[in-house]
Amino acid sequence: LAFALADPAANALPAAVLLASFVGTASGFLAFAVLAERRQMKSTAYPAKGLYYLGGLTEATETIACFVAMCLWPQHFAWFAYGFAALCGLTIVSRLAAGWRSFDAGR
Repeated sequence: LAFALADPAANALPAAVLLASFVGTASGFLAFAVLAERRQMKSTAYPAKGLYYLGGLTEATETIACFVAMCLWPQHFAWFAYGFAALCGLTIVSRLAAGWRSFDAGR
């Protein structure tokens, strides 16, 4: 949001796309966790997590690295935002596919 406010003409659309992609990854993660809980599924890969943890391509380390790059090279914010949003899109698709397989197998 700060990048959009700093230069709305150049950064508002890329920031909006990036924020929407974050909403998509978070929604997919939380929706899967809710449905997994209702089906009493337990994660063997992450047993210490409170929610059924479904990984993805864009996790904490990648997000922090991208934000560091954005801060170091703010003139390239749009490229970083669109690129990371595309990676988030892949995460959304992979989570949907993993959820589909998990819930289909558990019928």
